[in-house]
Amino acid sequence: MNFALSVLRLMCLAWLWPVTLLKGSNTQNQRRHKDVYLGENTRHKHGGRIDFKTKKSDSTKSLLIKSEQLLRIEDHDFAMRPGFGGSAIPVGIDVQVESIDSISEVNMDFTMTLYLRHYWQDDRLAFPSSNNKSRTFDARLVKKIWVPDVFFVHSKRSFIHDTTMENIMLRVYPDGNILYSVRITVTALCSMDFSRFPLDTQNCSLELESCEYDRLSLVIRFNIVISFILSLSAVNVPSSLFLSGWYNRLYINFILRRHIFFFMLQTYFPTMLMVMLSWVSFWIDRRAVPARVSLGITTVLTMSTIITGVSASMPQVSYVKAVDIYLWASFLFVFLSVIEYAAVNYFTTVEEMKKLQKGKLPVSYDATQAMAYDGCFHDDIDVSPFPELPTTPSTTQTIPPRASSTEPPPTEGTRLWRKRSVGKNIRFIMSNSYMIDSYSRIIFPVAYLLFNIIYWCIYS
Repeated sequence: MNFALSVLRLMCLAWLWPVTLLKGSNTQNQRRHKDVYLGENTRHKHGGRIDFKTKKSDSTKSLLIKSEQLLRIEDHDFAMRPGFGGSAIPVGIDVQVESIDSISEVNMDFTMTLYLRHYWQDDRLAFPSSNNKSRTFDARLVKKIWVPDVFFVHSKRSFIHDTTMENIMLRVYPDGNILYSVRITVTALCSMDFSRFPLDTQNCSLELESCEYDRLSLVIRFNIVISFILSLSAVNVPSSLFLSGWYNRLYINFILRRHIFFFMLQTYFPTMLMVMLSWVSFWIDRRAVPARVSLGITTVLTMSTIITGVSASMPQVSYVKAVDIYLWASFLFVFLSVIEYAAVNYFTTVEEMKKLQKGKLPVSYDATQAMAYDGCFHDDIDVSPFPELPTTPSTTQTIPPRASSTEPPPTEGTRLWRKRSVGKNIRFIMSNSYMIDSYSRIIFPVAYLLFNIIYWCIYS
């Protein structure tokens, strides 16, 4: 009986086995036809090229998984620094400055692009290698291992470049040595002193420090490479290491020397021309009131515009800058030229009124006309000879004889000096107002030249 059942089971299995093979082959054919159909659609859609993005498996990700297995990422706790509990880990920092993008005097900061490279050794990432070659990875592996937590002190803004991918490189050597490089643009604070602006030299520093590790856990070694040439500033870059508290802090000092040629064209030369233009009024006739007044007001307003433009491009500081001294001194010269003409016009009017009262001018003289008493020839004034005054007994005066003096006559070679007081000199100039213009033509240029010599000797 049992034998008969066994034979029956074998016959059933022999009958079902071809059916199972047929179903399996049909399923494989359907999958193969589906893959061919997808491949043809992909080729038609992309012009005969297969789009590998449709693949479910990413070769880069699979390589990363293999790399994680090679470096034994899952076997260690990378939240702790290498050699935790032992001596401090030495970390080398290499800064390669690519460019200084901008220096803002208004915001008192500077922006620069640099490559920040870190060097350290982590035995947990050592791997066997037959050819002793390193392996290079991107930013995805950086997030899974320990890296130094260096940050920029006094940084306003900073970012890592991400075109076309994040500019981060991680290189691991078989003995556990690691190179971690990142390309950063950082805007840092720079405390500037503008007391000698624009003839100044600024000292800006870029400071790096570990965020959570003190000097007992992490020691920084430093190197710097400059790979740029500035066209507007001469840059000297000394570097030094300072210990601030319990933390290592690196100072990269940039000594920036400003070139003066730009400010000479924009500020100093226009200011000099305005001051010289104000001197032209000294050669214009005293009675040409519209010409001299309009020239003086124009130069004053132009100087005010220059001062306002310079102040708008500078930070609001509580001390006087070198450019302010020059601009306000030049403004004073321009203002004094206007005051000089006001004095000339006033003294001229007073002089004419006195002459009219004394009868030295004809009654038909018009005080609004140009004067002819300054040595200049004028065609519009008819200067007629004055009539002779009659001689009367009252006007005749007898000159008393000089008393005999006991003083001896002056000997040969002796000069007689006639002293004149300061008040008499001032009254003489007031009575001859044209002399004010004559003296101003010499005093103003000489004084301005002396001011420039002193200014440039002090600040250059």
